[in-house]
Amino acid sequence: MGDEEETFEGGVISVFDRYLKRRAPFRFANWEELPPVDADFDAIAATVVRKIPDPLPKGHTRYGQRMQEIAREFAGRSGLLMLNALLIMNLRKSGWPERAPVLFNRLWTEKRDFLLAELNGRWLISSLITFGDHGATEADRRVGRSLGLLFSVMKLYEAERLFSGRAGTEPFRKADRVVAPLPMEMEPFSLMSGDLEAHLLAPLLSEAGDAPVAGPLAERLLDMLNRDPQNLFRRLKLMREQTAAKD
Repeated sequence: MGDEEETFEGGVISVFDRYLKRRAPFRFANWEELPPVDADFDAIAATVVRKIPDPLPKGHTRYGQRMQEIAREFAGRSGLLMLNALLIMNLRKSGWPERAPVLFNRLWTEKRDFLLAELNGRWLISSLITFGDHGATEADRRVGRSLGLLFSVMKLYEAERLFSGRAGTEPFRKADRVVAPLPMEMEPFSLMSGDLEAHLLAPLLSEAGDAPVAGPLAERLLDMLNRDPQNLFRRLKLMREQTAAKD
């Protein structure tokens, strides 16, 4: 059993206040509005993102400031990349323009290959998480939610790992292992014979195969995870190899 102190004072439900504050819908000035639902994506793809200079137009909103930040990040690149980012920004809120989900699904249906080739891991993950709430099919929403949870938890524990003093590519040593119980009386993971990785990743691959629009995006991200040298799964692999070599 745990002690009487709570990590989240007032119970886990207290995190809802923080969650809701960040989900307040954007307000728009006229120049900040999204393109129409039948927007010509080829024409947008041909445009080049330009930085939005200071000062911003009179009457700009917080959304206009975020547009300026996104334009700075994608300056010199295709307008479709900025559009994808702006749609994600809107769809993460508790309210959004009615055309935003339609545009987002249209964009990933019609221009998926282009987006997969041009977006980095951060924006690919953000796109997949957005499918969790706004995918056009239940299969798209399911894979978006599942992989969104995986990558969110990864971000937490990899960020904590930065305080360990070890690089993300450096596996822990067996000699440094502390024998201690896991939280909530969970059984320890067996480094050499545990199959938790398979039980975690195999269902995600299956879900990706069923999702008509988000599926290829999910498969790309799982492939990127497999090839990335600085994550938990790669470190566990190295630890197994080191252990086997000593036996």
